Amino acid sequence: MTPLAALWTNWFVTGLWPIAGKQGAALMAPALMVFLACVFSMLYFAPIFTKQKLWGKLFQKGVWPYLLVLGMFGTALPFTSMFFALRYTTPSNAAILNQVEILYSLILAFVFLKEKPTLGQLGGSVLVISGVVIILLNEHFTPRWTGDIIVLLTPWMFQVSHIAAKKLPADLSPVFISGARVIYAGITILPILLFFAVKGGLYFTNTPKSYLMLFFMGTIYYGAAQPLWYKAIRGMDLSKATAIILSYPILTFTISAIFGLEKIHLYQGMGLALAFGGAYWITMIVKKQNKKEKES
Repeated sequence: MTPLAALWTNWFVTGLWPIAGKQGAALMAPALMVFLACVFSMLYFAPIFTKQKLWGKLFQKGVWPYLLVLGMFGTALPFTSMFFALRYTTPSNAAILNQVEILYSLILAFVFLKEKPTLGQLGGSVLVISGVVIILLNEHFTPRWTGDIIVLLTPWMFQVSHIAAKKLPADLSPVFISGARVIYAGITILPILLFFAVKGGLYFTNTPKSYLMLFFMGTIYYGAAQPLWYKAIRGMDLSKATAIILSYPILTFTISAIFGLEKIHLYQGMGLALAFGGAYWITMIVKKQNKKEKES
């Protein structure tokens, strides 16, 4: 599979996860859903790890700390937060508001790398923020608003995981990175599970639908699709890959509308257009900057 084909396959699965998350969040506790999805994913990766003798690499000195951060901030914490948010908000809102991740990347680059955003990046940021504000103003003081705020406070964790992923040795395969991510996610989610178990907040609805959602999140999304993302960004320009993957809310929005999973409003379409437009603008600016750096 080419990097571009891998990216578009990952894009399709990524567009479906907010819908699966919404369905699953109504059937089980968010932290339990993350843990069980990781178990499903581990079952997917276990034969691969055994055949390729990858288990020993999980605890290599200089590697495991980054894998720990990757699992904790790439899966365990953010998806627990997202699944909790989806108990209140809609898949479309969650997907659209996730576009603020690109703002977090600019902020972290400014704070830790002293990289000042350009005028164009600020302009793109204004568009993203405008799209977010349109949704928040229309959801104000509704149950959705609670979930929307939680979604907005979550994407910085993904950026932390991206930083950890960049620190990993280049010889590690996409399959190993994805498998290690869910293994460490499953480990780091255990204290949260214990907390809710003591508090009495764990629940699970034993229905076929519950297992179907876990199969999708664990085997399809965490398992089969994540290596495709790492394959894509290693085989093509990162800014191009980012520009494509950022459009996944369009799929979430469309499927939700076609199958009547939520009542679609005009303001959501406006918010999507502004947020995606701003994110795409910023991505194209980064692409031009990278091109200039390579030429110089």
